[in-house]
Amino acid sequence: MTAAEGPTLADLGEWELIERLAAFAPPGQFADDAALVDPTGPLVVNTDVLVEGVHFSDASTSGFDVGWRAAAANLSDLAAMGCRSVCGLTVGLVAPGSTPWPWVEAVYCGLRTCLEPHGGLLLGGDCSSGAQRLLAVTALGALAHSAEGRAGVIRRADGRPGDSLVSTGPHGLSRLGLALLLGALPEQAVEGLEQPLQHRAIRAHQRPRARLDAVAALHASRPGGTPWRVAGTDSSDGLAAAAAAIARASRCRAQLDRRRLPLDPAMAGLPEAVEWCLGGGEDFELILALEPTWAEALVALLPGAQIIGGLAERSGDGGAVGWAGEAGDWPAGAAGFTHFQLRATTSARSTTRWL
Repeated sequence: MTAAEGPTLADLGEWELIERLAAFAPPGQFADDAALVDPTGPLVVNTDVLVEGVHFSDASTSGFDVGWRAAAANLSDLAAMGCRSVCGLTVGLVAPGSTPWPWVEAVYCGLRTCLEPHGGLLLGGDCSSGAQRLLAVTALGALAHSAEGRAGVIRRADGRPGDSLVSTGPHGLSRLGLALLLGALPEQAVEGLEQPLQHRAIRAHQRPRARLDAVAALHASRPGGTPWRVAGTDSSDGLAAAAAAIARASRCRAQLDRRRLPLDPAMAGLPEAVEWCLGGGEDFELILALEPTWAEALVALLPGAQIIGGLAERSGDGGAVGWAGEAGDWPAGAAGFTHFQLRATTSARSTTRWL
């Protein structure tokens, strides 16, 4: 059945819609106006909004993938704060009455499928009619605890000069996947890409994974006697933007090693590879600033992770991020995505906003 073959939200009405959405939550979960959460420790709360035309479109994303990405984006923010487990999430849905129910059903299937492996539940939410499809998701997660029993929180401001910068995985794949989905690459360029790379790139864009596993590896790799101090964020707005956010909050300068960029080797030959790696966005990896010995231990334990540079003293009027040991030649499209600014950029989010 295609989305167009099912009833619309106008056909169903609000209460029938709510009854159908209740099937994606535990029995009775949607019976009240609020959800009861009983955390065992510090609770992290995050809210993310996904707007049609900005974060998704029918040209590149099915309803299932919209739901998956909505969950993954929020779970990624929980991981970036140090969560290893998820309590659940709430979903606010806004859509025109003409929206087909099968599209909404697919969205909630995607949400649940992404959420379930982490033990989280759909806790509730709200729905409203509106001129544009929109999902407002709030996720709740529990902080992991260090060996000393303290909450292992990750904060952007906890970096120090001399820390190593670690990426938990490759960057640029999501942006390549978007280009492939939109047919934005020349045919000759597409023919030159290996099929496995194309599949990885499209999956990275449509089904990103939140790196809660990296938080577990972070705890497991901590050298004995090393105090808990980790700076970090996720790279949803781009690798360079993530490194700059850590550097600004920590009053440092992030220095990236051009020779150690976290690129999938198969896409390294693309002219856009470096720019997409730095500023493509929506890769949802973690960028962490750690004491160097800890960083080496983490990379040894976590497949795909690598040291990509470090933090240095901030001096003069230099930017928050740049190349290590060299000046200039910073790609124009590496800044990543920023809402409310209509500047030219090649980030995944800014490209989808004009669909």
